[in-house]
Parts: sequence; C-alpha cells; structure tokens
Amino acid sequence: MTYDTWVLLFLGMLTAMLLYNIAQWLWHRERVYGLYTLYMLVWLSYFLLRNSPSLVNFPNNVWYLLRTIGPMVAYWVYFEFTIAFLEVKKRQPKLIPLFRYAQATLLVYFGIELVFCLVTDLWQKPIHELVHTIVRVALAVFSIYIVIQVYKRRNAVARLFITGSLLLVIGGVMAMLFSLTWTSFQTSNAILFWQAPLTYMHIGIFLELLCFSMGLAYRHRRESIRRALVDKELAREREQRLREQVEAQLAVQQLKHKMTEVQMRALQSQISPHFLFNSLNTLSSLIADEPERAEQFVDQMSSVYRYLLQANDRELTTLTTELTFIHSYYHLLKTRYGQGIVLDDDIADSFRSYLIPPLTLQLLVENAVKHNVVSANRPLRIRLSTSETGALCIWNNLQRKLNNHTTSTQKGLLNIIEKYKLLHQPPIQINETADSFEVILQLIEPA
Repeated sequence: MTYDTWVLLFLGMLTAMLLYNIAQWLWHRERVYGLYTLYMLVWLSYFLLRNSPSLVNFPNNVWYLLRTIGPMVAYWVYFEFTIAFLEVKKRQPKLIPLFRYAQATLLVYFGIELVFCLVTDLWQKPIHELVHTIVRVALAVFSIYIVIQVYKRRNAVARLFITGSLLLVIGGVMAMLFSLTWTSFQTSNAILFWQAPLTYMHIGIFLELLCFSMGLAYRHRRESIRRALVDKELAREREQRLREQVEAQLAVQQLKHKMTEVQMRALQSQISPHFLFNSLNTLSSLIADEPERAEQFVDQMSSVYRYLLQANDRELTTLTTELTFIHSYYHLLKTRYGQGIVLDDDIADSFRSYLIPPLTLQLLVENAVKHNVVSANRPLRIRLSTSETGALCIWNNLQRKLNNHTTSTQKGLLNIIEKYKLLHQPPIQINETADSFEVILQLIEPA
C-alpha cells in the first residue's frame, strides 16, 4: 500500500469516527462529546490541509505555520477534553494547574510561531526546528507524566482513555524520530505507507481515537447502569413511602374505628337503661306528691339527656360546661337519694376555662353511685377539686355494697383512659385505699 492510499484510508476512518461522534453529541448533549468532536475535527482539518495543499493557495510561510501549529491546537483541545473526560477537577484536582500551565505554554508557542512565520523569516532557519522539537519533547514528557498519574487511579475508563493518549505519544515520538533520520523518503511520491514518518502519527491518532471512543462508550454504559440503579433505588423509596402512606392511612382508619367504638361504648355506658328507669320512677312519684319538684326534675333531666346526646360530637369541652352538666346530673341523683349523696365543688376559678373530654365527670360520678352504698345513714360524699398544677381530682368515700351482684366492667374508667391516650395526654392516676377512691387527671390548657 502506498502512502497516498494510506492517507485516503486514514482520512476516511477519521471522518467516519467524527460523524459517529457528532451523532452521539447531538443525542447526549454532553460537553465531553462536544470537546471530543472538536478534537477530531481539528485533526481531520489538519491532515486534509496538509495532504491537499492545492485546495487553498496559501504562501509558503502560512502553509508552514498551519502545519506547525495544527497539532498544537489539537493538543490544546485534548487537554480540555482530558479534564472533562477524566473529571480531573473532582478526581485529581492537583493536576489542574499542570494542565493549565501546559495550555498557557501552547498559547505562548502559538505567539512565537506567528512571529517566526508571519513577521520574520526565522521559520526557514534551524532555530525554528529546534524550538519546535523542544516543544514536542516537552509535550511528550508532560503526557507521559499524566499517563503515570492517571494509571494510579485504577479506573477502567480512565486507563482506557489514557492508553489512547500513550499510543498518540508513541506515534508522535516515532514520527518525530523518523522525520529526523528518514528525510529522503519525504521527497518520494510513491513511497510505501510504512516508510513515511507521518504514518506512525496517523496510526497513533487512530488508535488514540479508537480508545477514546471505547472509553466514552464504556463511560456511557456505566453511567446508564448507575442511573438505572438510582432509578431503581428511587422507585424502591417511592414504593416504601407509598407503603408507609398506606400504613398511615390504615392506622388513621383504625384510629377512627377505635374512636367510634370507644364512643359507642361510652354512649352505651352513659345512657343507662337502669338510670333512665330509676329517673322515670322518681319522676312518677314526684308528679302526684310534689308537682313543682317534678317540673324541676323534668327540666334537669332534659338538660342531662340533651348534653349526653350532643357530647360525642366534641373531643373536648370546657370544665365550666362539664360542671354545669354534672350539677344537673347531681340534681337528678339528689332528688332520688336525698341526704344519701353529697357533692362538693371545690374547683378553682382559674382552671374553669381549661378543657376536658366531655362526660368524664359523669362517668366517674356514676361509677361512685353504682358501686357504693348510698343512704341517709351512710351518705356517699363526692368531692371535685383542682391542684396548683391543673390536675382535676374526683374523690369519694369508699363504702362498697355488700352482696353486690353487679359485676364491674370498668367501662367508664377504660373509656376515660382511652380518650386520654388518643389525646396524647398524661395517663390518669387511680388511688384506692380502704376508705376512699380517687381519680386524678390532667386538665388540658386551652390553645
């Protein structure tokens, strides 16, 4: 194969790789693909101009300038591409100043070449070749140093990329050495491709670009896998959040169901058929003998049952409202038991605006009446009081009924305990001695 045929083959391969990378750039829209496209475009333009000088009629000094600085422009873009591809700013930030110094040196060299080729005739002197050789050797040394530093990372993509760079350095050095020793071949028009020094640079560039392309493909595949893993993790987190949300909704539904069940249980306890039957019996006896008291009894009974039916619509009520109700309830009990029951109200005025679950006092008073002897000889005393810390105390003397056939289900106390749990309040205290029973619960300060 002659050198001319090789050049056409090389330019064709370079063009195909360039077109493929342009498609990748347009697809991915990443800066690294743009820099790689620019890098290949510089090389392709350089070799097209160098191997087809008849395309543009430039003076000799301009041609020499383009042939000299073309590879240097490619190297300048290559440094920028390397920084982006290898993520040097993130992975090896100490190398950034070296890359910037190298790029700055190339810019200075561009200026020197402009002076040599456009202002003076030094481009024809041996000093120009000496300066050009020094710059190429310095770039080779710098490139080898970068290769060594990157190989220390033990990263497959980085090593693949830097292997391509090493192949370019080897091709460039071989082309430089052969150009110094095989100058006779440069004047022949039909030399074999392996005899031309520039062939080795072509091979180095092609292998470099091949490694770069494989590195970009591997990098993109690895990034796709990483994104897939991230998407999978995000999907797992979304599924977990959805599960937690469903569990929370289920817990809320269970809580509502529990509240409804507690309220129904409380309602069953509050509207006791026995209490209603006893109240009607009391009313019946009053109608004939004491009609005025019967009328008062009906009014209080109406107030009690109106409050009982409305209480479950509210979570909290003021202590004042609850006390108004309990006094109406106590009036019914007082009418029935007479001197057998006594209620003392020792609630401090400063706490009357505090809040309490509705019917709390009624449940506790009803329990006291239900489980204790209530008679004029042995009166049941119930005392309501508050502490300095805002605790409500319901106390009664303990005189349990003998042969009591009523089994205590403690629905009233359980109802209060459950409500205080649902309201996230301190648990109630129950103190029982031989002659007294006491329940202490915390009043809720209004917002």
